[in-house]
Formats: sequence, structure tokens, C-alpha cells
Amino acid sequence: MAYGNLHKLPKISDRLSYLYVEHARIDKEDQAIAINSDFGGTPVPCAGLALLMLGPGVSITHAAITTLADCGCLVAWVGEYGVRFYASGTGITRSANNIMKQARYWTDDRKHLQVVRMMYEMRFPDRLSPELSLQQIRGKEGVRVRDTYARLSTQYGVTMEKRDYDRKAWKNADPINKALSVANSCLYGLCHAAIVAAGYSPALGFVHIGKQLSFVYDIADLYKMETSVPAAFRTVASGVNDLEKRCRMACRDEFHQSNILKSIVADIHKLFDQDLSEFEDSDDYVNDPSAPGDLWNPNGEVSEGGLMYANAQQKEL
Repeated sequence: MAYGNLHKLPKISDRLSYLYVEHARIDKEDQAIAINSDFGGTPVPCAGLALLMLGPGVSITHAAITTLADCGCLVAWVGEYGVRFYASGTGITRSANNIMKQARYWTDDRKHLQVVRMMYEMRFPDRLSPELSLQQIRGKEGVRVRDTYARLSTQYGVTMEKRDYDRKAWKNADPINKALSVANSCLYGLCHAAIVAAGYSPALGFVHIGKQLSFVYDIADLYKMETSVPAAFRTVASGVNDLEKRCRMACRDEFHQSNILKSIVADIHKLFDQDLSEFEDSDDYVNDPSAPGDLWNPNGEVSEGGLMYANAQQKEL
């Protein structure tokens, strides 16, 4: 697929959510990929896929990775049941405009706090009082989360004493905590794909800080109580056999029905005072992703970069 056709690919907000694969071989097939296992082969139109999660026992060819990258599908290598994240590929955009704006908001204390408060406000139906401190807002959020768990526990008849599990002994967790971990991991992967596709950094978090996925946790928290958490409770309520697989499928259906990808991209842009239309034409390098960027100068000015420019400057000297 030529780079010049990248703008014709489905927008990230219009794509399917994700696909999880384990114990299979992935090859290129025409302009798509094929998942091959002992049960046969399945073609996947990756241009309409946002995220491909590769679990244990997966081998993938170089040609398949190239096809996925050309189609703007984020590839993530994850652990068993998708509950550990190891690595990821690049998203569809090659422009750094959005990540630079994110960095400016992150380093400015006033703007940083503005984003944090907006993230919390997006979780409540009514606007939060500007007189509330950050600690008070976090207290309200804690109450909202506990109330949601209690309501869903009653609604689905699933007993949940508390959100608790041992990361080193995850399989020993009770069914609802196990289902919540699987469901939230699916949501994290989807948010990660949207963040990278929109040209932001998963590491520059505002509520969460210090990890390479801090911003992923920030964005996922906006939707957990309405998407992954109810899906986990519904899955456990219908039985505990094959729990992880059924939970992933329930999340896939929930994400599709709620059209969450469109919300994620729009909400991220809103945090940084820009609307979705700015993203549609924001990639300056869609025709040539290998082109070097401009050169930085003081006072916000830029100069044309690249080999030809550098040679011209040397001749002038």
C-alpha cells in the first residue's frame, strides 16, 4: 500500500475495536493478514482494525507487520489473557504536533491542573464546583467507583467484597476480580491504540504519572464504569467457565455498541482545547513519513529541515 493512500484509510474513530490472538501464526495475505492455526486460516481486513493484541504462542511475519503498519493498525504484544503489556508498534500518524501540545500542557502547572480537573468532570453528570480541591474531587471519585461496584453487584447478583488481586498470583483471584482485570486490559489496549493513532504520548499522563502507560490509564478511567466494568459483571453473572475469553468477547461487543473509539479520540482532543476536525488534516507527513521535520529556532520560528537544506547551508558557510 502506498503511503500516499494513507489518508483514505478508515479514521481511527470509525474502526473496529480490537482483535486478540494467541497460539497462531499470522501471515500477510494480499493487502490484509491471515491468522493460521490448527483449526484453519482466517483472513482479517486490518485496514478497519484499530488494535491487534498478540498473546502467547503467536508468530508473525515481517510482511504481516509491514501490512499492519501501512494500514495504521497498532500491534501490541501482551501476556496471557491480555493482562500484561510488553511492547507495541507505531500508530497511523507521523506528525508530532499533538504530542508537542500534550507536552506543553504537561509541563505547565496551570494547564496540567486544568486537564486533571476536566478528566474528573467528564466522569460526573454535573459540573464540579471550582471551590473543590483536588483531594476532595478524588474523594468524590472514590465514592462514585464504590457505588458503581455495589450497584452492579446487586444488579447482576455477583458478590464482590473489594477490588483486590495479587499481580504475582493473578490466577488465584476470585472470578469478578479476574474478569475486571481482563476487561480493563482490553480497555487499556483500545485506549492505547487511540492515543497513538491520534499522535499523543501514552507516557505523559496527568492524573497518573511515572509510567510509560500513564496517559492510557488516565483515558481508560473516563470509560471504565460505563464499559469494561459492567461487561465484567455480566460475564461472571452468566458463569465462570472459559471466563477470560467470554469477558474479552463481552468487551468487544460493548466497545462496538457504545462506539467508544469515536468518543476516545474526541475527548482526548477536548482535553487540549482542540476539536476533532483539527486531527483529520493534522498529519504533515502523510505522503512521506520518512521525511525529516523542520528545524527549531527561538521565538517559535522554524526552518526547513532535511539533507538538501543542510547542504545548502554548508555551501553558504
